[in-house]
Amino acid sequence: MLLDGEIDLICGCYSIADSRLENFDFSPAYYDDKVVAVVQNSSMTETIDDLKGRSFGTMAGSNAAPLLSIKLYEIGFSDGEVVTANEDNSDCTFDTWRLLQFPSYQELSDALEAGDVDAMVLDSAIAQTYLDDKRAVLEDFVVAEQSYGVATQKGSELSQPVADAVQEMLDDGTIEALVNKWN
Repeated sequence: MLLDGEIDLICGCYSIADSRLENFDFSPAYYDDKVVAVVQNSSMTETIDDLKGRSFGTMAGSNAAPLLSIKLYEIGFSDGEVVTANEDNSDCTFDTWRLLQFPSYQELSDALEAGDVDAMVLDSAIAQTYLDDKRAVLEDFVVAEQSYGVATQKGSELSQPVADAVQEMLDDGTIEALVNKWN
């Protein structure tokens, strides 16, 4: 929507990533987060190795899927090669795992509850919305660290004023107070 000019900016759980810097300007980072894996407690999954041969879900369009693929390759969980994939890559099979992508976080959460995926991979800040006494973040496994910024169209007249406003809120402690209040 931002690329198409339907909206002027994205503010909220949108990470600053090299691939996104090609198309968007970003404000200074206002929040640091990580991408995590959430599992059902009933699955008895305790480590990432317990998920070999199983399925991971992400939200389509997020950067969680490529980050997960890279992480699983880096730790030797997978060779990183796609074995099969459907046309839109919403269902990909790798050597030791399967990736399913969903159009919304709610559908991703529902898929975890239904057992259609064995782990959902998403930003920790978003994961908090879907945690309850039946779910847990997989301990000792972080897919990636990331920082959030406000994204505007590349070269937009809004880019600098937005960056200045975020920087001012960082400097005067407004953002820190909000993070402390809501974190």
